[in-house]
Amino acid sequence: MFAFLRATRKVGTRIAAGLAVIALAACDPVALGGGVGGNGPSIDASQPVTVALLVPKSGSSGDALVSSSLENAARLAIADLNGPQIDLRVYDTGGNEAQTVSVTNRAIADGAKIILGPLYGGNANAAGLAAAPSGVNVMAFSNNSSLAGGNVFILGHTFANTARRLTSFAARQGKRKIVTVSAQNTAGELGRQAIAAAAASSGARIVGNVSYSYSQQGVVDAVNQVKATVDANGADAVFLTSNTDAALPFFAQLLPEKGVNPAVTQYMGLTRWDVPSQTLDLPGLQNGWFALPDPTLSAQFANRYSAAYGAQPHPLAGLAYDGIAAIGALVKKGSRNALSRGSLTQGAGFQGVNGVFRFQSNGVVERGMAVATIRNKQVVVIDPAPRSFGGFGF
Repeated sequence: MFAFLRATRKVGTRIAAGLAVIALAACDPVALGGGVGGNGPSIDASQPVTVALLVPKSGSSGDALVSSSLENAARLAIADLNGPQIDLRVYDTGGNEAQTVSVTNRAIADGAKIILGPLYGGNANAAGLAAAPSGVNVMAFSNNSSLAGGNVFILGHTFANTARRLTSFAARQGKRKIVTVSAQNTAGELGRQAIAAAAASSGARIVGNVSYSYSQQGVVDAVNQVKATVDANGADAVFLTSNTDAALPFFAQLLPEKGVNPAVTQYMGLTRWDVPSQTLDLPGLQNGWFALPDPTLSAQFANRYSAAYGAQPHPLAGLAYDGIAAIGALVKKGSRNALSRGSLTQGAGFQGVNGVFRFQSNGVVERGMAVATIRNKQVVVIDPAPRSFGGFGF
């Protein structure tokens, strides 16, 4: 077990920088929504529209890298726009809320009609509050749904979105009795709640939940409880909330050993199982299900980014591209109210490098995602991402 823990940590460190941003965004305790939202500043679509990009250039270790990648992706999106002119101005939040408020005010004084970013949850909330009096909307890179509302819109992939996609797919495949397995922390509890809500509207049913503390003994105890809960309730699926940098590799090894047979009880995951690539080698995850953005579109974006900048994009870079794509699509329509709440929440949504997406009335993004499995240590899409809203996948 100790050897497995060391191996798990080696795998996890390779993606820690990318996933830490998401985890921090999901766990920051913040107030709900930045402001009331509304029509936003009017624009002249025949002139360049000023967009403020807020990123933590001078923040903690790794922030400079993700900031550069977000800016590069935004500029790549601007170059791809057919017609709309965007005047992108970049501001450094430093990764802290006080500086975020300062640069938000400066951006609005500089004429920003909408704000793209910032990155961290608390910063997103601070930007929303600062921008609210002027009616400027904020498209944050966070995945924390509790931040959304008023003038704050969330671009990040949410637990709720993934949970809806997978529970709906599971129900259609006859896997309707689900046991959830969640860590005793904020992310684990949010994940458990998201799965429960999704199951209630998809035809599936949560027949039990096993929570655990992240320790060797905690995981071992949880494995025993999962086996007992599956057997007692006749469950046909186990939904794991942990990621590859946490307890997922433990469960992938120990659950099959305990007798929770993946060939009988479907394994499902709330997080990506394809990063890092070593995760694909875990026997317990073979034939398991997880959700991911349209892999064809993601690969196209990665190739174009690499050709333009000579490096692979950060995992969050596509969010900046998507934000600019949405802004450009709205500006192209020529309306003076193109960046209002009503325009941002249009039902048809937008096309981005992560696939189709739209903002719901509560400011939370809804994204089209594919369902994938692992076969012979390779990712195989078994239910493609929808390319428009309506029908299966939503």
